[in-house]
Amino acid sequence: MFRSLLICIALFWNTINIQAQNYELGKVTIAELQEKIHPVDSSAPAAILFKKGKTVFSYNDKTGFSAVHTYEFKIKIYKKEGLKWADQKVHYYVGYQNLNEDLLTFSNAVTYNLENGKVEKTKLESQGSFKKKINEYWNEKGITLPNVKVGSIIEYKYVLKSENISEFPDFDFQFSIPLNYFEYKTEFPEFYIYKTILIGGHTIENNSKLVNGSQNFTNEYGQSRWMSYKQIDAFYSGKNIPALKEEPYVNNIENYRGSIQHELERVRMPEQPVKDFTITWEGVASTIYKEDHFGKELNKNNFLLADVQKLLVNVESQTERMNIIFQFVQNKMNWNEINSCLTDKGVEKAYTDQTGNIAEINFILLNMLKWAGIEANPVLVSTIENGVPVYPTRMGFNYVIVAAEIDGKQILLDASRKFTSPNILPLNILNWKGRLIKNDGTSREIDLVPVKPSREVSNLTFKVNENGKIDGKIRIQKTDYEAYKFRVQNGNRNQKDYIEKLEQQLGDLKISDYLVTNKISNLSDPIVETFSFETDNFVENIGGKLYINPMLFYTPSKNPFLQETRQMGIYFGYPKQEKVLVNVEIPEGYVVETLPSPARFSLEDNSITLVLNVLNEGNKIQFSFSKDINNSIFAAEHYNTLKILFQKMIASQNEKIVLKKA
Repeated sequence: MFRSLLICIALFWNTINIQAQNYELGKVTIAELQEKIHPVDSSAPAAILFKKGKTVFSYNDKTGFSAVHTYEFKIKIYKKEGLKWADQKVHYYVGYQNLNEDLLTFSNAVTYNLENGKVEKTKLESQGSFKKKINEYWNEKGITLPNVKVGSIIEYKYVLKSENISEFPDFDFQFSIPLNYFEYKTEFPEFYIYKTILIGGHTIENNSKLVNGSQNFTNEYGQSRWMSYKQIDAFYSGKNIPALKEEPYVNNIENYRGSIQHELERVRMPEQPVKDFTITWEGVASTIYKEDHFGKELNKNNFLLADVQKLLVNVESQTERMNIIFQFVQNKMNWNEINSCLTDKGVEKAYTDQTGNIAEINFILLNMLKWAGIEANPVLVSTIENGVPVYPTRMGFNYVIVAAEIDGKQILLDASRKFTSPNILPLNILNWKGRLIKNDGTSREIDLVPVKPSREVSNLTFKVNENGKIDGKIRIQKTDYEAYKFRVQNGNRNQKDYIEKLEQQLGDLKISDYLVTNKISNLSDPIVETFSFETDNFVENIGGKLYINPMLFYTPSKNPFLQETRQMGIYFGYPKQEKVLVNVEIPEGYVVETLPSPARFSLEDNSITLVLNVLNEGNKIQFSFSKDINNSIFAAEHYNTLKILFQKMIASQNEKIVLKKA
């Protein structure tokens, strides 16, 4: 009977029975305080000497089972940059509808220093603690450890009590500083079956066993009662976890952070039917669809009919109908910056207020599309910030968009942002896969990352005079996601401020006759920028010869990939194509001595292709560069190949045109 209990928490890494070492708060030694640098990572500003965690259940006759999460930390400060670890903040949830607020308390907060050869400890006073409200859903508690300086060791403990037993806090065991040792214990009653998921790919040690468990509680008559049952006790531990460091081109560092996660998979209370939650992705989708704040809200649409009829007078084309409705919802509704795949106040109230969360806005869009005779279904999504849901999990989805189908083609829609358009979603939604759900509860996986590349094409024409001054014109066209990025960054920016910043970004040149089209309108059309420019920063006169960077301000200065090794995948966001087309007129009395060499670099499968060409006819030089990135993400094992590829490309792009006097 209990074999399945043991199997469900089995992990895919090595399982070894170990005896936990004795790591206790208050056991600080002179040797630890004297340590000047971390023995493994000498660059570390601080290190977590140990982190301990424990999750157990308590029982109350009124509310049933609750979870109690206890965490203990011991941290060593090595450098001035590590002093920030004296400030500790923890968020906890208070926005439940059917549960009491989570409760969080700090204790055992002490700073240790070495003074005159002796260990001196300073306890946290009440003024070192604080609490604040983040929003209607989250509160924050924090502490600032006293008397912390380079060389200090700090310790603290906090306990989180929650009636939410379906979603536990992640037990992170990797941070921006090294962690020497961690252990995590769980005690789960047999009534609750949890799926255990390891994130980060680290080898950790684990064992589990079936034991007897019990709870003392007081019933409604004030009588003491005893409950006994079987429970699964599990123990996880690990040593020498390296710091997780920021790297360029990473979608979400949390996807790679070492972490142990638990999600409720099944509930089987005595004398009650078994409740399954997250066995398969289909089960996840079906469970969410049955939520009152999902499925029922998709059927509340009568209040929208009158507005749909007004919008679509004499409009027959389904594509035009979709565009009109999309723009109407996009303009009318305002996002309250809350991500959710479930409604909060409901679609009708959100429509009246003209403000809502992601689900409310996109459910309004979906319901209006249905009234227009367009097939439309919700698509569950996990944002980049929420991580990639590798295993079937309800927590894996925190967002919902709309998939419309017209003439057999699928169009993805999100009306919550002001600069999106059909098939152009917010960038943090381009996170691998989504799950489309139909009203019969069936679902299927769909790709969120576009196949069509977004383009940025720059046409430069410039003339060089004998003093090295350049006068030129440029036309830049951005399509799809390149255009969307521009609108998000600059759509509401004052043009004068934008031009001043652009002049700095492009190497302190002088811009005139600036014009931009489709900046905040015609959102499905390309952005087009044109302007004239003057500069003398891209030509060197050495010994009477002129050395010119043909790509001017597009010339890259360094390789973005500098690390020796790479822990994380390389994320480019979406397929993209970059082209720079240059026409140069050389000054009278000069001829070409040297031109950059044509070059082509690519991966074997052409997932990245880099091409450079050059042609000289008389006093005109034509130069072109193209970069095609056909995949949105590359695995970490391809890092060295990409690093070498980009280094070769940058070397070619930095070759100069050399002119000499005729």
